[in-house]
Amino acid sequence: MNMVNIQQSSILLGVRFALAYGFYEPAIRKLEDIQSVADWFSTLGIPLSSPMAYITVGTETLGIILLTLGLFTRWISLPLSVIMIVAIITVHLPNGFSAADGGYEIPLYYLIFLGILSSFGAGKISLDYFFAERRK
Repeated sequence: MNMVNIQQSSILLGVRFALAYGFYEPAIRKLEDIQSVADWFSTLGIPLSSPMAYITVGTETLGIILLTLGLFTRWISLPLSVIMIVAIITVHLPNGFSAADGGYEIPLYYLIFLGILSSFGAGKISLDYFFAERRK
């Protein structure tokens, strides 16, 4: 592995860990009171609010695990991106850009990071790479 590959893989590892850490606390809070999440989704006009609450929490929780391991990274980045887009549109957009005002700044950064992982994958420090190499 040359120096460029080490740097790229290290950056992708950092992106994965930052995202997993960022999704952790909100996912745990939602998991602790899923009915409140369903009720909140209903007030936001999200259809099928109860099943969508379970799908959202399940996706975020699975995302934490898969991003940390670097497993199915491109695949999990897509539904997590959808969650970020919905969060921006339904919750954060009316508050403007600034995270300090509850704006869309942080979900937008997550969306950009997820786009990077969708494009480049998990890097060489991942189970995705390990399994790809074993298949060769």
